[in-house]
Amino acid sequence: MVYFIYNPNAGNKSNRYRQNLINTLKKIPNSQLLLTEYPNHAEEIIKSIIPSNPFKIIAIGGDGTINEIGNALKGTDIPMGIIPLGSGNGLARHLNIPMKTKKALEIALHGHADFIDVLGWNKRAFFCTAGIGFDATVAAIFHAGNGRGLLNYIKASLQAFLTYKPIEIKVGSQPKQNYFSVTIANANQFGNNAYISPISNLQDALFEIVKIKNGNLWQKAQLGISLFSKQIHQHSLVEVLQAKSIQLQCAQGINYHVDGESLQTQTDRIEIELLPEKLLVVHP
Repeated sequence: MVYFIYNPNAGNKSNRYRQNLINTLKKIPNSQLLLTEYPNHAEEIIKSIIPSNPFKIIAIGGDGTINEIGNALKGTDIPMGIIPLGSGNGLARHLNIPMKTKKALEIALHGHADFIDVLGWNKRAFFCTAGIGFDATVAAIFHAGNGRGLLNYIKASLQAFLTYKPIEIKVGSQPKQNYFSVTIANANQFGNNAYISPISNLQDALFEIVKIKNGNLWQKAQLGISLFSKQIHQHSLVEVLQAKSIQLQCAQGINYHVDGESLQTQTDRIEIELLPEKLLVVHP
């Protein structure tokens, strides 16, 4: 049995689109469609159906939905397909999964499956990116707003740019320093083709730490351009490290993000590590 787990609140699709998608999925033989109703519901659903040995589980939603489903499936040999409907779709874009629903559905049903690395933020699993600093501030503003989609993400970025101040962070054994942002990358982008770590590989048993120092207005404008041209790792303000584990230190109660979800630090010490589990993901 193939199970579709659909978050109907993901993205900014119309009600007509959502209903047409539901009608399409219900016609697929030997499958079952299940809709999420609240945060973490997807993980609960999967844990309840794993004993029935599902052939495949297909996540329909954004990076947050994929994170929930991936957390439930990591360490198993059940493939996870992806139909991206979120605002960023970072993991799907890294895997070259089309943004067109019909094409993504075809790949989810008939594509290839490979294991990818799983990272932990104080043991909390994630698959795409996580971080502290400017991008975390953008995520907090975006999630506090009512709208979704790329336009609202751009608005949140502009709002953050006007108010954001660098954050003091200690990376590994290095001295504390004010950073514009520190990003942990398993995949190569945040989403929307914003390539924060162009060299990242989901299967190399390493992750990248992308440290960005604060700069002047012109340097920040160049950062924005390089983010979308896959050149950010070559920018003068940027240093990229590779590791299997690293410790970060920062103030408690500041914004951070994990796979696009906006959160606040509960401690001043953060352990980033490769987890022993893998996640089986379907791709073209």
